[in-house]
Amino acid sequence: MKKNDAATAGGERRMRPPLATPTDLKAETTRDIAAAMNGILADVYALYLKTKNFHWHMSGPHFRDYHLLLDEQAVELFAMTDPIAERIRKLGQATLKSIGHIARTQRVLDNDAAYVEPGDMLAELGDDNRQLVSRLREAHNVCDEGGDIASASLIETWIDESEQRAWFLFEAGRRGDSTGH
Repeated sequence: MKKNDAATAGGERRMRPPLATPTDLKAETTRDIAAAMNGILADVYALYLKTKNFHWHMSGPHFRDYHLLLDEQAVELFAMTDPIAERIRKLGQATLKSIGHIARTQRVLDNDAAYVEPGDMLAELGDDNRQLVSRLREAHNVCDEGGDIASASLIETWIDESEQRAWFLFEAGRRGDSTGH
C-alpha cells in the first residue's frame, strides 16, 4: 500500500488527501478549529510585525526601556507561531501559506504611519493584545465545543501571555499619576 492509500472496510483502496493527519476529532470540528487557529496565526504574525515596527521606530526619553520591552514582546509573539501552525497540522488541516494569506486573514490593523508617538505605540499595541485575548477566548470556545483539549490548553497559555503583554504596555504607558491615562 502506498503512503497515501488507506484501506476501507471492504478492502478497496481510496486516496487520502496528503495533509489528512489521522485524528479522532470529526472532520468538521478540525476544519472549524483550524479556521479559528489560522485567524489567530495571522493576527499573531501581524502583531509581531507591528511590535517590531514600533520597536525599530521608538524614540524619546524612554527609548531604551520601551525598545527592550517591545523586543521582548516580539520574541514572545514569534514563539507562538510555530506551535499554532503545528497544532493546525496535527489536526490534519492546512496552515497559512504566504504573506498574502496572512494579509487576507489578519484582523490586527497595520500601522504604516511615518511617525507614531511612543505613548500611542504602547496604547495601540495594548489594544491589539487585548483584542488578541478576546479572539483567543473565541478560539478556545471552538476547541471546547469540538472536544480539542490540546488546542484549548495551548490557548490558555497564550491568553495569559497576551494579558501580560497588555498589562505591561498599559503600565509602561501610564503618565505617572495614580489614575493612569
